[in-house]
Formats: sequence, C-alpha cells, structure tokens
Amino acid sequence: MRDIKELMKDHYLRYASYVILDRAIPDLADGLKPVQRRILHTLFKIHDGKFHKVANVTGQTMAFHPHGDAPIYEAMVSIGAKGFLLDCQGNFGNPLTGDPAAAARYIETRLSKLALETMFNPKLTKFVPSYDGRNEEPVCLPAKIPLLLIQGAEGIAVGMATKIFPHNFQELISAEIDLLRGQKCTLYPDFPTGGVMDVAEYDDGKGKLRLRCTIEEKNPKTIVIKEICPSTTTESLMASIEDAARKGKIKIDSIHDYTAENVEIEINLPRAVYAKDMINQLYAFTECEVSLQAQMVAIVDGFPKEITVSEALEYYVEKLKGYLKSELEIELGEVKAKIYERTLERIFIEEKIYSELEKVEVFEKVFGVLEESFKPFKRELAREPERQDLEKLLQIPIRRIAKFDLKKNKEECALLEEREGELLKHLSQITKYSIKYLEGLLKQFGDEFPRKSKIQNLEVVDRRSMEMKPVEVGVDMAAGYVGLKVTGDSTISCMNTDKILALVSDGSYKVIPIEDRTYVAKPGETILYAGVADKEQILTCCYRDKVSGVSFCKRFIVKQFIMEREYRYIDEGCEPLVLTIDPSPFLIQLVPKPKQKLAAFERNPVDFPVKGVSARGIRLNKRPVLAIEQKKKK
Repeated sequence: MRDIKELMKDHYLRYASYVILDRAIPDLADGLKPVQRRILHTLFKIHDGKFHKVANVTGQTMAFHPHGDAPIYEAMVSIGAKGFLLDCQGNFGNPLTGDPAAAARYIETRLSKLALETMFNPKLTKFVPSYDGRNEEPVCLPAKIPLLLIQGAEGIAVGMATKIFPHNFQELISAEIDLLRGQKCTLYPDFPTGGVMDVAEYDDGKGKLRLRCTIEEKNPKTIVIKEICPSTTTESLMASIEDAARKGKIKIDSIHDYTAENVEIEINLPRAVYAKDMINQLYAFTECEVSLQAQMVAIVDGFPKEITVSEALEYYVEKLKGYLKSELEIELGEVKAKIYERTLERIFIEEKIYSELEKVEVFEKVFGVLEESFKPFKRELAREPERQDLEKLLQIPIRRIAKFDLKKNKEECALLEEREGELLKHLSQITKYSIKYLEGLLKQFGDEFPRKSKIQNLEVVDRRSMEMKPVEVGVDMAAGYVGLKVTGDSTISCMNTDKILALVSDGSYKVIPIEDRTYVAKPGETILYAGVADKEQILTCCYRDKVSGVSFCKRFIVKQFIMEREYRYIDEGCEPLVLTIDPSPFLIQLVPKPKQKLAAFERNPVDFPVKGVSARGIRLNKRPVLAIEQKKKK
C-alpha cells in the first residue's frame, strides 16, 4: 500500500510540475507559454513576408507541440486578437462581441514587424530537442520588449493561477527608459476594450481594479454604451442588462446592439425614466461595472514566482541590456574576423606571397612556407594565421588575384574599423545604447498602440441605497398568492429589498423575495400571516394536536432561514387555531363537559416566553379547546 501511495504522489507531483511549467504559466523572460513560443518559432522558420494559412502553421507547429492541433489553433487566434505579434488576414473572431474565429483553413497570419524586430535572434537563442527528438525548439525567445506586461496573461495550473493585466506599449517602453536613467515610474493597465478604470487599489499588480463601460447620453431618453469592460462581451453585457430589467432593478424600453468595428449598444428608456438617472443604475446592477483581481505569477528561472509590475520591469531592463550587449559582442567578433580576413588577403596578394608557393615541390610544405612568409607582417595582423585561414587563401582563384583592388580593400577595412570603434563605444556605454534602442522602438511602433483605457477616480455606487425603494406587496390569503401585482385581502408596505415571511395553514412557512406574483400556499390551504422577514417580529401561535385534541401556545421569532425553502412552525399532525402578532389577551373556550366548573379562561400572550420557531409550545389546558378568540384593544 505504501508503494502505491508513493507512486501516486510521485506521479501527481510530476503532473503538477508539468502543468505549471509547460502548459499554464508563462515565462517571465519572453512572456510566453510553451505553445505560444512554439507557434512563433514555427512562423519565424517559415517566414517569407507572405501570409500563411493558419491550418498550415498549426500542422507545422505540431512537430514541436505534443497536445494536438486544437490548442495550437486557439492559442494562435488568441495571440492574433491581442494585436502585437501577428498580422492577421480573415476572420479571427471579435473579442468585443465574443464571436469565434473562422476555421483554420480560411484564415491566414504572419509575424508582425514588431515581432521580427524584437523577438528573434538565433545567435542568442538556446535550443533543446523537441518532444520526439526530431527537431529543436527554443527554450526561451530573446524578447527585447516586456511582452508579458504588454499582452497580459491568464492561466490555471495545479494549486496556482495567474492573471496579469495588459499594459500600454508606449508607457512600458517609456518606463524602461526612465529606469535606465535612474528615475522612478508607475504603471497601470490598459485594456483593448477601453472603458474607464479606477487604479486606487491596483498596488503594483497585487491588487484589483474597478472598471466601467463608457456610457454616453444620446438624448434624455437614450443611452449609448461606446466601450465595454474587459472580461465581458456585448452579448454578456446585454444579457446582464436584460436580467436586471426582468428583476425590476432597472427599467428599459428596448435595447439594440449595433456593434461592428466599435461597440455601440443603444438603450431606449420608458416614460418617467431619464438617462441621467439610469447611468448609475447600470453601474450598480449590470456588467457596466466590474471588479478584477490581479495575480501576477510567472516562471522565473525555472520556478513559479509571484511578482509585481515594478519587479518585472526591472527584470526586463536587465534582460534587454544583456541581449543588446551580447548582440554587440557577437557583431564585434564578426567585424574583427572580417578585418583580419581582408588584411590577410591583402598581404597575401600585395606582397605576392602566392609566388613563393611555386617553389614548393611537396604540398605538405605549403603551410610551413606560408607561415614563414607572414611572420614579417605579424604587427599588421591581430593574431597569427591558423591552418583554416591559410586554406582559405589557397582557395583564392587566379582571376581574383589578378583583378585585386587594393584601394577597395583598404576602404572596406577602414569602414570595418570604423564600425569596430562604434561597437566598442556602445559596449562601454551599454545603458546609453539601450536607451537609444528603446527610443527607436518608441518612434517606430509607439503610434500604433495609443492608450485606450481612461484612468479616473470612480465614486462607489451605493447599490443597496439605489435598490431600496418603497413598494406595496399584495397578499391574497385565500388563494395563497403574494406579490407586487397581487390584489387581495391586505398589502404589506415595505422596501423592495425586503424579504416576505409567509406562514400557511398547513403549519409551514417560507421566506421569499419580492416578485410580481409568487404562489406560497398549497392547494386547499390559505395564508394565515404575511409580513416582512425582519428577524425581530414576534409571532404568537395557538395550535391543536389533531389526535389528542390538546392545545398549545408559543411565541417565536423567525431568525434563520434559507430563501424559498419550506420550514414548519408547528409539528406535523397539528393545526393552527390562532396566528397573530397582536399581544392582546386570548379568551379560550373549552369543549363542554357535564358538571364542568371551568368553561372558559383568559391567557395573555406576553406570559409565554419567546423561543425559536422550532420550539414546542406550552400546553393551555388538559381539556380539549373548542375555540380561541382574541380580545382586540379598543
């Protein structure tokens, strides 16, 4: 048994680790989940500037992703909808309305200019074998932008989840520049749906946001919703408005969705309802206002970690400097190699070292002769020639030697030496170089991504106070109906937020919400009492056991209940004789009996202790009770 437990524990931990690291949680370094990274890697491999069918990209990505084509297609549509890394052609769905994308065979995509500029460099990328060992895939892409904060991310793993809000591209790049200059910065999210948000509780990515739709008054009787909240669609928003109208929380005449490229939901109002009063009600009772909680969890150096926006940005700044420094060092090495090759070639041809080879009779001695021939020129060379360098010289054709342009060679070396000086300068001032690089990105791409969400201090709408209004609830005792549209024996004056307590002649009771019409009693039964369930009202009930005929009395308060659930206020097999909230005395008449000395007596309800609704009553008399009358106060 212990072996099985250990085996299950080991397998579960492996599964949990796999889901966290390889499925649900993005890597902080490039802001991508594995399936997203594999899609981008595939698109980079096949990039030719033209659009590719999504179905084709999905199929090729399956060489790296072992979980089928459906998650690849869905992830590609999601990346495309965010609008940063992919250029899309065809119907990729509408995140505003919730409409799905077309099938993979009908839509096309390719890498965007931003992705090509900032996400790829094979010389800096570490590769590992794919799941079947036939290919190599990147461990992490060398992203030079804070992609995780730009795109945002959501994911649910085993025992943890992440919800990172998207931020504005311009503001993020500007914030990185500020950090490189030693200045402080504060960042807030920016959602593609726009709207208005209150960032008072954002707490650097650890708190929450309150967000509202952008609502305009077209005229005093018409409201137009122009922008919606994130996590909602026009369809879900309209459903929430219609639901609130059905429940009587708001009043609308009609609602129409004219959304196409931009959101446009028009609400027409009925008589006596005006736009200026309706807007706050929409915020209070519909998805026109939502609250979202951030939870920034990402993979950092192979382990899941909770971070803040500031920590992530500092991490990205250091990563950027590291990537740029590596690129400069690689280019510097390439420039030095070109200078060395051209200098070696110039000496070989200008000094006619090739003519010395005519005297060599045995090929094996050629390399020794060349080495000796270059020794007088070692001051002009960065290092001594190696075997592979000499082999390249031997492969130079006679035509190229004959047409060798010494002036052009020296000009090329001069340009390369100038570039070498620039690279050395950039390496010595890597922070300044990083700022210049970011300023270039901002100039090239900044205008494509303006801020869409407006930041404001939003007043809290007191939903309860807006909801509360006086209403008259009708009660039809005989028919057993309670509601706003019920005409009957009596009415209950209360607030629309109150709950109604109804006690029925079969000994049962319910607490119900106020609606237009609710059937409370069973067929053949009547309502004995209906009033506000305020948990303070004292009720008095005299009831009789149907078998023994013995009668009891009790006073009680209904304090605890579940809405619309049936309870009992007297035991099964008993029938109520009197149910009242009036504390006036009772006149209790006993069943006549020969030679009886006591035919009737009085009892005052206040003499009975107040108990819980399920408590048993106190017996009134040993003899059966004929009737009970209450003496009303004059």
